[in-house]
Amino acid sequence: MADQRSVTRPAGPAGSGGPATDQGTPEPVDREGPGVDGSTPEPVDRDGRGLGGSAVEPGGWVLSAGGTSAGDGASAVGPDRATLRLALVVGGLVLAVLLGFGLGRANGRPIDRTVATAATGDHTHAPGTGAHQHDGTAGQSGGDAATGLSVTSGGYTLTPSGGEFVAGRAGELRFQIRDAQRRPVTRFAIVHDKPMHLVVVRRDLTGFQHLHPTMAADGTWSIPLTLPQPGVWRAYTDFTALADDGQQTPATLGVDLVAPGDYTPRPLPAPATRATVAGFTVDYEGTAQVGAAVPLRFRVRDGAGQPATLERYLGAYGHLVALREGDLGYLHVHPGPGPATDTVTFWLTAPGPGSYRMYLDFQVAGVVRTAEFTLTVR
Repeated sequence: MADQRSVTRPAGPAGSGGPATDQGTPEPVDREGPGVDGSTPEPVDRDGRGLGGSAVEPGGWVLSAGGTSAGDGASAVGPDRATLRLALVVGGLVLAVLLGFGLGRANGRPIDRTVATAATGDHTHAPGTGAHQHDGTAGQSGGDAATGLSVTSGGYTLTPSGGEFVAGRAGELRFQIRDAQRRPVTRFAIVHDKPMHLVVVRRDLTGFQHLHPTMAADGTWSIPLTLPQPGVWRAYTDFTALADDGQQTPATLGVDLVAPGDYTPRPLPAPATRATVAGFTVDYEGTAQVGAAVPLRFRVRDGAGQPATLERYLGAYGHLVALREGDLGYLHVHPGPGPATDTVTFWLTAPGPGSYRMYLDFQVAGVVRTAEFTLTVR
C-alpha cells in the first residue's frame, strides 16, 4: 500500500534568514569572467653595507675582511668579530633551510601554482577535459561525493526568500547566492549558455523541471514556479561563481520547498533502458559504476522509428541530470562535443550505490522534451 502523507507549511523557511543588507553596489553579471591583476611583486634588492663595513651580497651572504688584531706585538687568540658574524649568518641560513624542508614534508605535497586551464565548451577546465559532470567527484578514485545535499558548499550559501507555494498555483521562487562574507554574489560564469541552472523535483523524483532564473542587480535570482502537486520538493542551483581574482568555483546547492496538502509518494518505476516521451523513443547503452567514468550512449528515434535529428539546446545536444533516491544526491552530466545525429554520449561517474532517476533533456524541431529512466548502481 502506498505511504500517504500530509505536508503542512512550516512557520518560516528554516535557515533562510531572509535577504541580507547589501553593503555596497554589486557588480553586474560578468559574462567573460576577467580576473584581476594577480602578479607577484619582484623581490626587494638587499645590496648594501653590513655592520662593521661588511658588504651584504644578494641572497643574504655577508662578506667581511676578516683577519687578526695585534696586541702587544702578538697575534690575537680566536676569531675576530667579523668572522663570528659570518658564521652566525651562515648557520642561521642553514637552519632556516632545514626548518623549511621539514615543514614542507609535514604539510604533504606542495602547492602547484602553475596549473593551466583551457576553455572547453562554455567554461574552463584543465587541458584535455572533455565530457564531464558537476558532482564533486573530481580528483577522487571512488567514494560518495554527490552534491546538492546542503545549502552551503565551497564557501557559497543558497539563501531563499519567501518560498510559500500552493500546489497547482503559480508562485515565484527568489534566492541569492552569498559568499563566505555573506555578500550576495553577482558574478557568474556562463556555462552552457546560462549563468544559473535551476532543477526542481518532488522528493519522490516526479515532476522534474529544468529552469533558468534571471538575476537582479543586487544578486537576487527570481523565476515563476508552479509546484503541480502537494509534497516536499527539492530545488537545486547549479552554477559557477566568479571570485574577484577571476577564480571559478562550480557548486550545486539544494533547498527544500513545500506545497502543503495530502500526497501519496510514488514508487520509482522499474529500471529500464528505454523510455518514450511525446512520440519519441529513447534507448541507452552502458552500465554505470561507482567511482569510474562509464559512457552512456542515448539514441533518439521518432514515431516512425527513424533517427531523430538532435538540435543544440543550451550549447549541447543533450543534458543529463541524475538524482539518487533517498537523499537526492545530484549529478549534472554534460556530453562531449559531437555532430548532430540521433545519438549523444555522456560519461557518468556514480558517486555511490543506489537507485537513480535520470532525466535526459533533448531538442528536436525547436521543442525540448525530457526522457526519464530508472537506473540501479551496485
